[in-house]
Amino acid sequence: MNKNLFAFSLGGCLMLALTGCESARTAPSATAPPWEIRALEPAPAVSTEQQLLTAAAAQPPAAVTGDGWRPLFDGRSLQGWRVTEFDSGGRVEVQQGLLVFWAGDPFVGVNYTNPVPTVNYEVTFEAMRVAGSDFFCGFTFPVRDSHCSLILGGWGGGVVGISSIDGADASENETSQYVTFETGRWYRIRVRVSEPKIEAWIEQKKIVDLLTAGRKINTRFGDIELSKPFGLASWSTSSAFRGIRIRNVEGPESSEK
Repeated sequence: MNKNLFAFSLGGCLMLALTGCESARTAPSATAPPWEIRALEPAPAVSTEQQLLTAAAAQPPAAVTGDGWRPLFDGRSLQGWRVTEFDSGGRVEVQQGLLVFWAGDPFVGVNYTNPVPTVNYEVTFEAMRVAGSDFFCGFTFPVRDSHCSLILGGWGGGVVGISSIDGADASENETSQYVTFETGRWYRIRVRVSEPKIEAWIEQKKIVDLLTAGRKINTRFGDIELSKPFGLASWSTSSAFRGIRIRNVEGPESSEK
């Protein structure tokens, strides 16, 4: 089926008790009904991680709407990026147009080495879990004079949210949700930072709509701080990325409508 189901349930809290990305803390109980989102492509049927990557690379990228996008990843090299100096980090490769992270112990990731805006900008990319059961995407980005991370698939494989808000990480604050991610499936991610808000989407569904006035925005204490000011990371999980782009914007998305 070309559908993903965002599964919100109290049963998801049991998943958070598993040994996971940073702690055994549990996410808040969710009461909203399940969400359906449009899948980019079905996950390929493969027998090895390398076959999965080959099949994934052959899938056409999702269309990106809007003007002014600038590529940050050329699909051929790490030009403009460096491997993050995590202790016991995994391996980073560029292959078949993809940026590939092979699981670290626990972290692996890259940092962008060129300047990026700190407000009034938007980033988009596609991300995929290749193997593992924890966060396959930790995207760290600037918010004016601070930084935070969008976590996808943490705390046992399904928690999404922003780390940190007022000292509470992605499993504990109001952005925390539970999403069922399928290994081998591309997910289109979009993050927008404006003066009043942090907004984020997985494919067409908005998952973060956070007013930042009066809030303390920061990364979670620990190795994820090495991803600042702009970086991608995963935790004990292999993952792939492509189509990393950025553009300047004016205000939150709602102001354009």
